[in-house]
Amino acid sequence: MRSLCVLVLGEPPPRIRNARGGFGDLVRAVAQSAFPGPWVEVNVVQGGVPPHPSEVAGIIVSGSAASVTEREPWMQPAQRYLLSAIENATPVLGICFGHQLLATALGGQVRKNPRGREIGTVPLELVGSDPLLGEDAFFANMTHVDSVMEPPAGAQLLARTALESCAALRFADTAWGVQFHPEIDREVMTEYIDTRATVLEAEGMDVTRLRSAARDTPAAGNVIRRLAELASQKL
Repeated sequence: MRSLCVLVLGEPPPRIRNARGGFGDLVRAVAQSAFPGPWVEVNVVQGGVPPHPSEVAGIIVSGSAASVTEREPWMQPAQRYLLSAIENATPVLGICFGHQLLATALGGQVRKNPRGREIGTVPLELVGSDPLLGEDAFFANMTHVDSVMEPPAGAQLLARTALESCAALRFADTAWGVQFHPEIDREVMTEYIDTRATVLEAEGMDVTRLRSAARDTPAAGNVIRRLAELASQKL
């Protein structure tokens, strides 16, 4: 039986990590029963080697505090792996940093967003019909500085926010990226805001307002569940 593979490229803040686990745990908690098969986590940053894309039912690529623009040694092998997954038509979902990694692997450009940092619970505007995102606008939790500024050729724009022009992209028939975090709920979002409070205040943001506006985003979590359901067809 094929597994659903989570490529772990980073970790949430320490208090969340200690209380609720890493990104793989958060993703599985949202997926619930949408994928009935086994799960496997591979920490690429620590040198983990994931199964060949033909041997897994799907791949979810986690977020990270790293920047794609830094081009750390582990990033290039991860990009090659994702290109292989797309060639094998393995369902892939990139989350935040994973979204950016997919974009650069396919020839897109990622840079610091000139509109500034985006953090907190924000409304998402859908601009394209897609089975993974659905048809109705929803709120999503964001925390990022870099953005996909130039999507790769052939990518379909699916969603945007007030600060993010490429909030969701479909890169190929079975490959998507979302700049938002469908695995993050109100508790986790609030911890991100608290962890970065000093930096946010220095950038002129109202931390109290951000904290009070944070909320659960179950509709955003559907993105993970729909990817998991698609992967279950390859069991």
